[in-house]
Amino acid sequence: MTRILVVEDEAGIAFALEVDLQTEGYEVKVATTGDEALQIARTERFHLILLDVMLPGKDGFEVCRELRRSGFQTPIILLTAKAQEPEKVMGLELGADDYITKPFSPRELRARIKAALRRGGEAELEILRFGDAEVDFARCEVRRGGSAVELSALEFKLLTAFVRSRGRVLTRDQLLDAAWGRGMALNDRVVDNHIVSLRRKLEPDPAHPRHFLNIRGIGYRFDA
Repeated sequence: MTRILVVEDEAGIAFALEVDLQTEGYEVKVATTGDEALQIARTERFHLILLDVMLPGKDGFEVCRELRRSGFQTPIILLTAKAQEPEKVMGLELGADDYITKPFSPRELRARIKAALRRGGEAELEILRFGDAEVDFARCEVRRGGSAVELSALEFKLLTAFVRSRGRVLTRDQLLDAAWGRGMALNDRVVDNHIVSLRRKLEPDPAHPRHFLNIRGIGYRFDA
């Protein structure tokens, strides 16, 4: 049975989520604080976490950051009352897979959960080597010449999207959907800037890229 950890300190919302998800056939466990969520997530296996941002003690952003830094790969959907784009982008930067703004419809939440579970259920990548770079997807680690390379959560999501579609051209919209999530109204330059950063960190000669290739008028292609 698919297990979901709901992290929500408002009792009424937590109860409604638990009942609705159980009706959909999920096994649900509820945590009410950030510290409790971290303890449970590290000791039990879940297929997805619904994580409220406004929590007592450690907030949802801190919980997400700590889980991702420890190599935690389970999909995370943020529940947030903050509708401003900067907060949403920050959550994605910290490693969240999606977000939904309160108040939300149960139907939309169910759809987002199913989409996140599908993405999380895709064949997992292990280790990829290209040029002098080595990417360990299970540990979210990147090395070049034996030395660690720091990638942001969004850079790692972009890299994962490229690898899963290596040899195929991806449009900027497809890359935005893969890394930032559907519905984010961001300028194409955001994608370009992150790819420049990936080239700088992973290409032998960033000025003459061999792996992250610009296909003029269409998008980008990753060649390993």
